[in-house]
Parts: sequence; C-alpha cells; structure tokens
Amino acid sequence: MLPAYLSQASPNPKGNRAPWYVNTAPSYAGIFLWIAFYQQMAGATIAHAGLLLCLAALVLAGLLCYAFYYKVPAMLGMQTGYPLYVVGSSTFGTRGGYLMPGLLMGLLQVGWMSVNAYVSTSFILTAFGSKAGPGTLAFAVVAAVWALALGFVGAKGIQYVARFALYLNMVPLLMILIVVAKTGGSAFQYVPEHPAPYVGFMTMVQVVVGFFATAGAAGVDFGMGARDVHDVKWGGLVGVLLAAVIAGGLPLISVAGAHVAYGVQDYHFDSAIAQTGGFSSIAFFLFAIASIAAMCFSSFIAGNSLATMIPGVPRVTSTMVGAVIAAILAITGVAANLVGLFTIIGA
Repeated sequence: MLPAYLSQASPNPKGNRAPWYVNTAPSYAGIFLWIAFYQQMAGATIAHAGLLLCLAALVLAGLLCYAFYYKVPAMLGMQTGYPLYVVGSSTFGTRGGYLMPGLLMGLLQVGWMSVNAYVSTSFILTAFGSKAGPGTLAFAVVAAVWALALGFVGAKGIQYVARFALYLNMVPLLMILIVVAKTGGSAFQYVPEHPAPYVGFMTMVQVVVGFFATAGAAGVDFGMGARDVHDVKWGGLVGVLLAAVIAGGLPLISVAGAHVAYGVQDYHFDSAIAQTGGFSSIAFFLFAIASIAAMCFSSFIAGNSLATMIPGVPRVTSTMVGAVIAAILAITGVAANLVGLFTIIGA
C-alpha cells in the first residue's frame, strides 16, 4: 500500500507548463536578490581574499549550483511532471520520503522564515531611525507581527503574493545598482585586511551553495513547470548562474568600495547602504518590503511540506506553528548568524 502522497499524485500536464522566462528564471532570481543572500557575504570572503578572486569564486559557486544542485532535480521534475516529494521517494523510499525530503524541507523553511523575520525587522527599525536589536521590546513586536502576519498569508493567500512577486524582484535590483553606483568606484583598490586567499575563496563557494541548497532541491517543482530541456537549461543559466553573480557580485563591489572611499570598518552591506546619504532610510525600508514575497513563499513551502506529510494537522495550524518558531529564533538573535545558518541548511 502506497502512502497517499504517492498514490494520489498526478503529473503536471504539458498544457500547464510555461517558458523559462515566465516561471523558473524570475523565481530563482528573486531568491538571490533577497538581501539575506548578500548582507553578510563580504565579511568571510573579501576580508581574506582579493575582490577579483572572490568574484571568480562566486562564478564557480554559481556554476556548481546550476550544474549539480539545480539541473538534475529540475530535469527529473520536467521529465516526470511530479513534485519533489514524489521524486524524492525514488531515492529515499516510501517511508524515508516522509523525512527526506518531506519533513526536513518543511523544517528548513522555518529556518528561512526566521532569517527573513530577523533581517526584515532590522531593516524596518533602521529605516525609522531605531537602533533596537534582538531582545528588545520594539524588535520583538515587529518580528512577531511580521512572522505571524506573513506566515498566515503564505498559508491562505499565496496566490495574491505570486501575482506581484515579479515586480518586487525589481526593487532590490534597483537598490543594489544605486548603492554600487554610489560606493563601488574605488572597489578594485581594496586590499584584504586578513589575507588568506584559500579561505576567502572556499568560504564564498560554501556560502553560495549553502544558501541555494534547499532552493536547488526545489528545482524538481520548478522543473514540473518547464516544457522541455531548453526551458530547464535557460531557466537555470539566467535565474541561477547569472542571478547569483549579479546579486552577489555587486554588493561585494559596494562593500569593498565603501572600505576604500568612506573608511567603513565592517563588512555588512548595510554599511554600504548607509553611505548613500538621505537615500539610505528609503533603501532599508524598500529592502524590507521586497522580502515580503520570500517570507510568504517560505511559509507556503513549509506549510505544504508539513501538511502533506502530517495530514492530520490542518495546514494553517502547522504553518502558524512554524511562524511562531521563526519569530522566536529572530527575537532571540539566533537567526542573526546568516553565514552559520547557510552552512547548516546547506549541509
């Protein structure tokens, strides 16, 4: 007897599929354009290796993500028309599929929800001139409202978010371009403060792969919407490889330039944003607004995973439990260590 998630599965028909530039590419590009990807990337990379070497590592990481962590799952999704939970059972078995990738994917998405709540809350408070951090009342209130409200939207109204997610992607891209235009002019004069080229190079690969890991596995679901090999290929080359290089490379240039031109001491992209003058408050707020889609999609995937594998618990209930856990992780500051979380999730 097959479990319901297998026996009741039906492949996505060809008529429901669309070109790569409509679904796969913009969806994956939006993942990389989320500021959590590049907010702390420079600290463990250009602090040890030169800017050109780190950019080369970024290209290598993008190629690895495309060739190994996206293309294989996406091809399986395109060829079978089945989602990740069904395809995953071919590797882990019908019982093992409950854990890998079923419940595990849901729990990892709760981790992403906590990162989103932490980053978005920090940016909202900064935009309004507040220095409140994790553990403070102001931070707790904003993080809780953000996680619970958007968790509920992800559980009940994701279709509304999907309609304008493509346009939200343009917001962080525009912000990145403005910041690099303001701060990046002197970037290639930057010299690493703690030279260790191998460490900087390999850390860059590790950070990018770790960030992309669960999204790459979800390539099965994106592949379900692809018409053919052409869609799988170009959806990945543009949405994964090109997006990773642009969304990771331009902030690296901005941070390096801010060190040279403005004497910035830390390696957070926030500090490069702050050098844009009066525009910085608007930028912080818009980066937070652009995180709405990522939060809703993470909560949607978490709820979908948990509801599929634990059908006795209502979808909204399991999603909101995940949102509460995410809020706690954000409020306590556990979600602040982005690079550490990327490493855990990637592993």
